Amino acid sequence: MVKEKRTARSRTPAKTGGRSMAKRRNRKISAKKNRNAGKHLTANRKYKDTVFRMLFTDRKNLLSLYNAVNGSHYEDADALEIVTLENAVYMGMKNDLAFIVDTGLFLYEHQSTYNPNMPLRDLFYISGEYQKFVDNRSLYSSSLQKIPAPNFIVFYNGTEKKEDSWGNYLSESYENLTGAPNLELKVITLNINEGHNCRLMEQCRILKEYAQYVAKVREYAGNTDLDTAVEQAVNDCIQNGILAEFLRKNKSEVIAMSIFEYDKEEEERKLRKAEYEAGREEGIKEGELQKARKTAIMLNQMNFPAKKIAEVLQVKEDVIEEWIRESL
Repeated sequence: MVKEKRTARSRTPAKTGGRSMAKRRNRKISAKKNRNAGKHLTANRKYKDTVFRMLFTDRKNLLSLYNAVNGSHYEDADALEIVTLENAVYMGMKNDLAFIVDTGLFLYEHQSTYNPNMPLRDLFYISGEYQKFVDNRSLYSSSLQKIPAPNFIVFYNGTEKKEDSWGNYLSESYENLTGAPNLELKVITLNINEGHNCRLMEQCRILKEYAQYVAKVREYAGNTDLDTAVEQAVNDCIQNGILAEFLRKNKSEVIAMSIFEYDKEEEERKLRKAEYEAGREEGIKEGELQKARKTAIMLNQMNFPAKKIAEVLQVKEDVIEEWIRESL
């Protein structure tokens, strides 16, 4: 160990020269950065967070949102315990916000596209949360283990649905459900686009200004490329006092997140359209097939041979024969 220290000292002059060269290189890099500082900001399109999540991980903002949703008047942000599962990822998505107030557990999620599977996703999330609560307790003891009551809210700012609010239920996913479901989970979705849930917006200024920012991004994106539209929306909001302090402080991050979010929203919309078209075509094919089957059975009852029916309907003879057998 001593020899290593001495060797390090003996190389000090050489290192000094190296440091001088490093300093000169750093000065050049700094100068280049300064020259580029005022240039157009572009985004890392792989950004995984969202502007909504970034805004409401701030305890004061989150408490304001909670009060607006629940009609409560809490003032102490420390009374709110954030318990979001940072490493809980399902189908590439993580829960945005989870927190406890009093004895209630609240899961807040932001969505820019309509997703009827939120109850099933929240079932996975809440299971992870409850595992944390009972981690050091025995589920085999004779005493009842208490857990906070769950509440599931989605804040939606997509363009597909126009209602102010709606509910989705886990039981809607069950196949062949008879009677009341033995396991139910309800998710309430609130539309936070401009012009919706006005009372909620008035009671939570940050949410209202977030909706205004999203509206500006969409407005400008209709007239120019996405990178320019997002930066223009950010600058416009700063000038007009909309999320001004937040946007000034986090400008580059917000631009990156917004471009990623908007790109993702467009990709999901295109995917849904493609799925719809594919399903529609498949539905037409299936419909034509059912008509052909019905016609084949009718012609068979009129004593037409299978070979002739196949020629008329342009369907393979073995398929016609199978349809006839199934109808007997």
